[in-house]
Amino acid sequence: MADTITITREEYLRLREAAEELADIQAFDQAMAAPGEAIPAEYVRRMVDGESPLRVFRDLRGLTQEALGQRSGVNRVQIADIEAGRKTGSVHTLGKLAAALGVTIDDLV
Repeated sequence: MADTITITREEYLRLREAAEELADIQAFDQAMAAPGEAIPAEYVRRMVDGESPLRVFRDLRGLTQEALGQRSGVNRVQIADIEAGRKTGSVHTLGKLAAALGVTIDDLV
């Protein structure tokens, strides 16, 4: 037969809350230790709300479509079409844009 321990509901709830808090702290520590760029919440919100990641990262870098085009070798009209959702862009094109922005292709899709 297994050993059992009886505690009050209050103590049980306190222990559950402490365990959840510890899990949050561990998740935070893990996120802070992971390599990568910290993106301001304002920019993350824009992507979560459905805005084009290409546009968000371009704005984060302080680039115009023209400047990104010069940096990446991608036509400004093509950049505008991708940002507006009219076109998706080929893997080759997205690779050039990602390299110019210092992100991965996965960040742009």
